[in-house]
Amino acid sequence: MAEQAETTAASGGSAFAADVRGRCAIVTGAGQGIGRIYALEFARAGASVLVSDLDGDNAESVASEIASEGGRAVAATADVADPESTAAMAAAALDAFGRIDVLINNAAIFTPLGRCGFEDIALDEWEAVMRVNVTGSMLCARAVLPVMRAARWGRIVNISSSTVPLGLPYFLHYVTSKAAVIGMTRAMARELGGDGITVNAILPGLIETEVDNPGRTDALRQKVLDMQCIKFLGEPVNLVGMILFLASPASGYLTGQSIAVDGGAVHL
Repeated sequence: MAEQAETTAASGGSAFAADVRGRCAIVTGAGQGIGRIYALEFARAGASVLVSDLDGDNAESVASEIASEGGRAVAATADVADPESTAAMAAAALDAFGRIDVLINNAAIFTPLGRCGFEDIALDEWEAVMRVNVTGSMLCARAVLPVMRAARWGRIVNISSSTVPLGLPYFLHYVTSKAAVIGMTRAMARELGGDGITVNAILPGLIETEVDNPGRTDALRQKVLDMQCIKFLGEPVNLVGMILFLASPASGYLTGQSIAVDGGAVHL
């Protein structure tokens, strides 16, 4: 506790507050959609942000948006499935800000996927989903690990999905990949707890963004809404409070957990 409080005080925060001021956060897949909102809100909360995306123009756009609001951000074009690319991403954050405190493993393949029975999923599509959604999260964590270990403080937040406990049919590759993220979170938490690094996962529900998703119909929206305890469809901002909490000193006694943030559609 003394070690944690000392580290927290050095960043100007409280050991018991969801405070990320002075921290550095890497957000993958931050060029659009939910990832963009994560990046913006980290910056608004006082963190420096490495905006990572496969689309470098989108990453630059979000970093510029943060800068226009007076925040600190740099952009990195990164392929999370490539170990050299993830290593360069981590190096860019360290060069820009001198530290890496938080990793948000948000990059994933989902919206381009078509609804189909698993017997019809092309093997190369299956492998691409696993490479990005599972291996990519591991490679990003591995890239930031030396810096977090040296600081004996870190927060890794993996983004899973409420499609896992729902067992959503006709997206077997996506659901399987996000189930693997939960297993990864649990095992990684046990490996890294002694280094002062927590690893948790959130399971977002149906979240509306500007990204076109042709498989998201009004009938599906109503079906999800009917399952929820809280009767409105989620937007990215509804995930921000949990993300900031898990990235902050306030969550220092919480690790290896999977938390559904979906209006109460599923209960884990």
